[in-house]
Amino acid sequence: MIGLMVLLALGVYLAISAMVVWLSASWAKKRGRRGWVWGGVAAFVMYNLVFWDWIPTVATHQYYCAKDSGFWVYKTVDQWKAENPGVLERLVSNSKPILKTVYAGNNYTTTVILNSRFNWIVGKTGPFLVNRHQWIQELVDTQNGEVLARYVDFSSGNGNIGGEPPIKFWLQSGHCIDGERNQSLMRQFRNHFVGAKK
Repeated sequence: MIGLMVLLALGVYLAISAMVVWLSASWAKKRGRRGWVWGGVAAFVMYNLVFWDWIPTVATHQYYCAKDSGFWVYKTVDQWKAENPGVLERLVSNSKPILKTVYAGNNYTTTVILNSRFNWIVGKTGPFLVNRHQWIQELVDTQNGEVLARYVDFSSGNGNIGGEPPIKFWLQSGHCIDGERNQSLMRQFRNHFVGAKK
């Protein structure tokens, strides 16, 4: 129902925009000016009243995705096992995940204590320029603070006016292009270190 209302509002806005462009071009022609120039200016103004942030949002999201997102393994399961013989087999997972969340404004970092040796850290920072958020996950060996793997992703476009639903749905992007695949790879890697269930 809400989606229908948004589409209806966009349809009305498109009709009003077409009318403004037509009236601007007609006004200009009656006064001996170039109608296509005044119609173009009116179209530009009407477009930017609502969509001014679309190109900057998409461009910024793609830039940071290309520059900073991804999934990195700094130490493989086999490498860690070789350095810590027999430890992985003795790890026991927490039956109920122990969570510690620290908030700083809209940002947060949640530490999931997987077992006596590993923490899974999940964090969100933002919003940055044009409603961009950064998401980071790390698997950390608590004995030495070593990060075994890291996943970084970006989402963009809140687009909310007073809460849900997102009014500017065209700004919404939950992940970078490979974000969901990288998130899945991170979870698969993490699962090697969870330990046996009690």
